[in-house]
Amino acid sequence: MPRLALVHTVPALIARFAPLVEAALPGWTRYNIADESLLQDTIRDGAVSDITRRRLAAYVGGAVEAGADAVIVTCSSLGEAVDALRPQVAAPLFRIDRGMAEAAVARGRRIGVLATLATTLEPTSRLIEDTARAAGRPCTLLPRLCDGAFQRLMDGDREGHDAAIRAAFATLAGTAEVVVLAQASMAQALAGVATPVPVLTSPELGIDHIAAQLAAR
Repeated sequence: MPRLALVHTVPALIARFAPLVEAALPGWTRYNIADESLLQDTIRDGAVSDITRRRLAAYVGGAVEAGADAVIVTCSSLGEAVDALRPQVAAPLFRIDRGMAEAAVARGRRIGVLATLATTLEPTSRLIEDTARAAGRPCTLLPRLCDGAFQRLMDGDREGHDAAIRAAFATLAGTAEVVVLAQASMAQALAGVATPVPVLTSPELGIDHIAAQLAAR
């Protein structure tokens, strides 16, 4: 049975991804690697530093050495570092937000991008722009930063975190054709809320995209 390693920077997301992997990849076993400092240091530095890149490479390389047949990094702030690392890794390596970016480009031209961290807003926006360019589709991004929301989540204030996301979403709902929640930690903020435009999140779309890629190998 093939093994899947998931690298997380928010340990609470382990429970979020478990049922998604079970449903989309029923023939796979999985295990998790969690290190909050990868994201904490990226927030502190304002970007993914060379040290953080090397530490991520060590986790991914260690997972492959331990027998992982594929590796997923669930932190969108590290997405570009994952892309840069991929040629050096013997097993398939995935960033979680690519499936979401492809779905956004397919759904609309005016794409709202909500993030609670600037370190995620910028790479996610670049990913969507690159995806649109590769698909030959026009794309206008409407980025919004929910400043302070991530810290509320880290402080245990899930209600405050979600309220900030809902408020930012309201500023986009009248102009965007589709809205992307850039971080997996945001995925449940609009659950159960009636929205006038589609809202895309990375966990479900990401895992479904990855499952399709693995099935095609």
